[in-house]
Amino acid sequence: MSFKNFSDFKLIAALHRSLGELGYKAPTPIQSQAIPLLLQGKDILGIAATGTGKTASFALPILNHVITKPRALTAGQVRVLVLAPTRELAMQIHKSFLSYGKHVGLKTSLVYGGVSQSMQVKSLANGVDVMVATPGRLRDLVKQRRVLLNTLEIFVLDEADRMLDMGFVDEIRKIAALMPKKRQTLLFSATMPKPIESLASFLLHSPARVQVAGAATAKRELKIEQSLMYVQGPAKRALLLRLLRDKNLKMRKTVVFTRTKHGASRLAATLCDSGIRSEAIHGDKVQGARQQSLENFRSGRVGVLVATDVIARGIDIDDITHVINFDLPAEAENYIHRIGRTGRAGASGTAISFADPQQDRAKIREIETLVGRSIRTAK
Repeated sequence: MSFKNFSDFKLIAALHRSLGELGYKAPTPIQSQAIPLLLQGKDILGIAATGTGKTASFALPILNHVITKPRALTAGQVRVLVLAPTRELAMQIHKSFLSYGKHVGLKTSLVYGGVSQSMQVKSLANGVDVMVATPGRLRDLVKQRRVLLNTLEIFVLDEADRMLDMGFVDEIRKIAALMPKKRQTLLFSATMPKPIESLASFLLHSPARVQVAGAATAKRELKIEQSLMYVQGPAKRALLLRLLRDKNLKMRKTVVFTRTKHGASRLAATLCDSGIRSEAIHGDKVQGARQQSLENFRSGRVGVLVATDVIARGIDIDDITHVINFDLPAEAENYIHRIGRTGRAGASGTAISFADPQQDRAKIREIETLVGRSIRTAK
């Protein structure tokens, strides 16, 4: 059966109401493939990049299950666990669950590190239907027996390849060992290196494979104009200032990526000193400061966010007009995730990368191979 509209899915009326209010009409390819399978209770191995609509592809069937099959819970018990690699991504997923489930009675918990756990523990007092968590804080709460996984019905592991990059795979195996063997499991990853294939075999039971355009292909299909500007290190700041001040470029909301945390903070300070309102966001900033910087950027109070790869896949703001790679990423794959911050939700976007004319030639060839085309050189 072809699913051309969200109304074709057998979801409860309250979910269709939320989707209508959010303006959802035609499902993306991954939603069209995954939602019917998940409504049937199947395990899913999903290969999909960010920006393909995968959160809705699992959140909607999960909400449908939780609401149509209510269950009494006691303190610490969890029906659905969604595990995400970063705090920012966990917050985005939790926000999506609240948006889709606004017309149903839903008990949720958002669990991540870097802040006091007291409010998070309080949210578990009567058990929760859906918990969205990062591995470190979840591990701590499980050890304290604040979270009980013996009643888990559905487990979602999102961005598994990034979990691998961050060293969480062994932790995930330990967490999964505490769950009932009879459960529905969903694993999503943009790429499938061998360790993730092994993890999928460990977690999933006879999964249906859902694959949409791979990371590079998905990003090629977005309306992102990509260009290179060859510039030597000492001249990069002056070039960035010239671009940001060029009114013809219409850089209303711009993310600038640097390779290091110190570099991000120093560059944001330079921009502010030059009269351009900007903030830095990276792993050394406390969670409250990171959230405030994101909110200032989201609301338009600052027009430039200088960031490390901590948010290359963890920020979901639809109206970012430009991405500038002040430093090229250490890993070519991160180029795709960085530029994917713009050109979202059908909008167009622009990605400009600064490159050293001697030192970065090999990195540029690697990126061009990954995206499947040459990137034009801008003057």
